[in-house]
Amino acid sequence: MTHHDEPTVATVSPDEAPRRTALHDRHVALGARMVPFAGWEMPIQYTGILAEHRAVRSGAGLFDLGHMGQVDVRGPDALAYLQHVTTNDVSKLGPGAAQYGLLPNAEGGVIDDIITYRRPDAAGYMVVINAANAAKDVAWLRRARDERTDLDVEVTDMSDTVGMIAIQGPHAETITQGLTDVPLGDIPGFHGVDGEVAGIPMFFARTGYTGEDGFEFYPPQERTAELWDALMAAGAAHGIGPIGLGARDTLRLEARMPLYGNELADDIDPYEAGVGWAVKLDKGAFIGRDALARIKERGATRRTIGFRIEGRSAPPRGHYPLAVDGVEVGHVTSGAFSPTLGENIGLGLVERSVAGVGKPIDVIIRGKPVRAVQVALPFYRRQP
Repeated sequence: MTHHDEPTVATVSPDEAPRRTALHDRHVALGARMVPFAGWEMPIQYTGILAEHRAVRSGAGLFDLGHMGQVDVRGPDALAYLQHVTTNDVSKLGPGAAQYGLLPNAEGGVIDDIITYRRPDAAGYMVVINAANAAKDVAWLRRARDERTDLDVEVTDMSDTVGMIAIQGPHAETITQGLTDVPLGDIPGFHGVDGEVAGIPMFFARTGYTGEDGFEFYPPQERTAELWDALMAAGAAHGIGPIGLGARDTLRLEARMPLYGNELADDIDPYEAGVGWAVKLDKGAFIGRDALARIKERGATRRTIGFRIEGRSAPPRGHYPLAVDGVEVGHVTSGAFSPTLGENIGLGLVERSVAGVGKPIDVIIRGKPVRAVQVALPFYRRQP
């Protein structure tokens, strides 16, 4: 991504006014450039994508995730229900633990990727879903519940009552610790707790979408702005800044974290997408299990690769063709200028036979082949 390029964002039709998060006024006051994204009006950038990206890698950044969805699952058969509708083994979750997983369709494709949290008091689960898929996911989860009349489970969409903010970066713990009595150093990665932050009771967890340390907070919706203000004030001495969707995209790309609609889709299976590790075929029956078992047995016909462009060029974009010896072998799923590496990088879905670290591949940019080389993933891994 160059100084002037922006990530592609989904838009809404002109007659469908985008929704606003509880932090909309904060974004406007901070000078954010707002764009329609997945039915919401969201900040794409504030000071600029490069500066915001680097702030997270070197210090701390604050993200409004109010567009994400949260679904509460509880009842005597909550675990059995989640085992039925997700690919991962939810029975492995202790109180407060989080787990990456997928909502599979019957053919083995992916409806969405999710994070499932077991409540710290063990009284149920919270499933976090992507904004672009929220309505689809909730309808699908409810339909799956209704079809399993043998299960006693409640599935409740909490998206309008729960807020979501993330703080990410090497200074995230120091900043947050100044606002809570919870000993944050005792919280391992992919675990959460119930506690007060800035005097606001909430669940929060050591999770994120950037490759950095950090926390995701789930305050009551009506207190989201209060939490945002407290974190911004506490982080001022540490150079904290607000981060838009543009830098969120380049951060997750460097960390090789998939984005639904790019690396994941209903016609891309988990093994092609490189997230087959989140499919536990041995846990028992679940939606799509038989199809996924067949796919795994025969081997995925496509693979997700990482590449970097050699020399100067425009950044690669989603759906640009990928070719070897003039023959199209796949397409770019995500691409951008990497602020950390200082070069253009991308992820692509290609025929299995051409995939391999060190192998050359051409990105067709504006009709012309541009040489790239396949590289090991992730592009960026933080030092412990």
